[in-house]
Amino acid sequence: MKITSAEFTKSAFNQSHWTTDGLPEIAFLGRSNVGKSSLLNSLLQRKGLARTSNTPGRTQSINFFLVNQAFYFVDLPGYGYAKVSKTMRADWGKMAEEYLANRRELVLSIHLVDSRHQPTMLDRQLHQWLVYHGQNHIVVATKADKLSSNKLNKSLQEIENALPESEIIAYSALTGKGKDALWREIGNALEKK
Repeated sequence: MKITSAEFTKSAFNQSHWTTDGLPEIAFLGRSNVGKSSLLNSLLQRKGLARTSNTPGRTQSINFFLVNQAFYFVDLPGYGYAKVSKTMRADWGKMAEEYLANRRELVLSIHLVDSRHQPTMLDRQLHQWLVYHGQNHIVVATKADKLSSNKLNKSLQEIENALPESEIIAYSALTGKGKDALWREIGNALEKK
């Protein structure tokens, strides 16, 4: 897909702040430090659009990015970061679930997992929730450039076993591996809207 424009439009801390123009939305979900911001910037070919940080748990709101004036990328707060209060973690989970369960504009959820590690209990819980609720979703295994081909193939098999019933795409924000495949999935979801 050709990116003609991509801009941050708003941060939402509750439902009343969500966008209201009815454009389709692609949501990005994953634990803190999985590389969501790097993936977003790589897909949109913009260096600092989504803020990357060495501090996991930085995104504490739902962030909307308008792409080509036609659809939104929606960056949900990362889950599973231990160094924040339980209350704050619960608020994030509530906010994300509210969005995923109630958002009619949502056409695809992209669940990010780190290709270097087995999916965590929280990854499995999110996956089960997406499958149970019949959400259109795919799994993207990030940081694929950090593993040799053999290790990546082994890791993808482990992810597939842990998160069945999902298409899995290996992705590298650094090399662009998986970018075309991911854009194809996004394009297909947008066409069905």
